[in-house]
Amino acid sequence: MLEELKKIVYQANMDILRHGLVVLTWGNVSGIDREKGLMVIKPSGVAYDQLSPDNMVVMDLNGKRVEGELNPSSDTETHIELYKAFPQLGGIVHTHSTYAVAWAQAGEDIPCYGTTHADYFYGAVPCTRSLTQQEIDEGYERNTGKIIVETFRSRGIDPVHVPGVICRNHGPFAWGKDPKQAVYHAVVLEEISKMAAITRDINAHASPAPQHIQDKHFMRKHGPNAYYGQKG
Repeated sequence: MLEELKKIVYQANMDILRHGLVVLTWGNVSGIDREKGLMVIKPSGVAYDQLSPDNMVVMDLNGKRVEGELNPSSDTETHIELYKAFPQLGGIVHTHSTYAVAWAQAGEDIPCYGTTHADYFYGAVPCTRSLTQQEIDEGYERNTGKIIVETFRSRGIDPVHVPGVICRNHGPFAWGKDPKQAVYHAVVLEEISKMAAITRDINAHASPAPQHIQDKHFMRKHGPNAYYGQKG
């Protein structure tokens, strides 16, 4: 079942390791087949050198395991909430990459200080609020997804224009149209987190880039008249 998607999700999980976004087993990637309403995700706590397409886990959007002998990632319910809320998403990545986690632990949005950030994230990368004790007790992973959705909806943020978030006291999630693009955005998120942290170290009072510069750089790649790259 979903053999091609399993291969894609497996490769995406190996790619976050290759890009240095994870150590030990600290991360996971999923992908979804929207027509079938099924998601493929990394198994929980399995070392990367033991992963294969065959041990990826197939889940439905009710959290039921459809195929696979191993337990799915402990973050499965977070992924499910995001897929249910944002139909544009085709792949999701969660890591504990160093600089993005540092911003999450500081409890601050990642400001858009320059054009590298603006090329991929249209505005600050939001930091969610912390979960309450009740939310943790009711369903930690599910409510992690719900507060991400809450953050985007309450702030009027388009998850396509801002393809990632940092969860306060926790770490980053990134996404895209498919697992490969989700990994790409996770890499970008870590790099702009690092750049922002260094910027803040150099100048604690640094201001975000002017809005017209942010607009130019995002729109030349993603706007209706985008001209970056090659056609076709």
